[in-house]
Amino acid sequence: MKLMTADDVHRALADSEMAVLHAVQSAYIAHDLGQSDLPFSAFVRPIDQPGTRFIALPAYLGGDQALAGVKWVSSFPHNVDTGRQRASSLVLLSGLDTGYPRAIVEGSRINAWRTAASAALASMTLRAGQPVTTIGVIGCGTIALEQVRFLRVAHPEARTALLFDHDPHRARQFGDVIGREFPQLTPIIVDRAEQVIQRGDTVAVTTTAPAPWLTLAASGRPTGQVLLHVSLRDLTVTSILSSHNVVDDVDHVNRENTSIALAAQQQPNLSFVHGTLGSILRTGTYRPDPAGVVFSPFGLGILDLAVAALVLERSSRLGLGTEVPGFDPPEHIVAGATNSRGARS
Repeated sequence: MKLMTADDVHRALADSEMAVLHAVQSAYIAHDLGQSDLPFSAFVRPIDQPGTRFIALPAYLGGDQALAGVKWVSSFPHNVDTGRQRASSLVLLSGLDTGYPRAIVEGSRINAWRTAASAALASMTLRAGQPVTTIGVIGCGTIALEQVRFLRVAHPEARTALLFDHDPHRARQFGDVIGREFPQLTPIIVDRAEQVIQRGDTVAVTTTAPAPWLTLAASGRPTGQVLLHVSLRDLTVTSILSSHNVVDDVDHVNRENTSIALAAQQQPNLSFVHGTLGSILRTGTYRPDPAGVVFSPFGLGILDLAVAALVLERSSRLGLGTEVPGFDPPEHIVAGATNSRGARS
């Protein structure tokens, strides 16, 4: 079994944004074709620490390099107050020849990159060729930085990044990072989230909000705006019901008090959901809505598998990771020949 540290993963993914986008796109299409098995995620919430959680995302992804595995990811928002990352993650991969463990991979970058690649892919697809000159960010954290990274790849014509965070100091720090890492972008700090909505061609919402707080204006937004509702719980029910909505998976996103799930309490037939990204990618039939579109991705475990498979492939070529013995189970106690009835003798 291969053990891959955070540094191994960082080196394996260096300069591979386009490859990650392609891997995520292939996973979405495979899912739409029924070439995946995706049980619901399991949430574990420590009873004495409100707002914290662990999530297990089991998945099987078919295709040429079929894999099964599970991502174990934490979310501890108070970590950022002490300079730590909010989320940490491990990905366990199993081969499909024996089912034995194949790799344990530090998953924080995989988690961030697959999330960002999913959103950037949605922006490219749902903008349908319309240029994006202004990127908007609401919630300035690690996931937001990766959103900007991938949106720059998806929309190299972008020149401005509008930034809002409830903590103005964090927004300013984020703007400094944007200025250093992406010199093609001019960061502009704004005072209200609504200012981002009013001006951004594509807007990524990446807060840790536990309940809806953001209402979309009925007018005054850029034509064909794509709002990437990555954090899932920011938009009010009214905003969801009045929007053109695309999701990654209808069943997965309609749970855990997401804005989609709250809207479904008023419209249980989910008529306000107009399609899935995988179907749009597979069929190529999407026509942009001039009023804009909201993309709400629950975050599917198959995306972690797809990016982890890319990491393993690149690690083999680059000589990264450490082979660790002792993780295969011992041989079966009954190892004799099979008799004519198929039983072990």
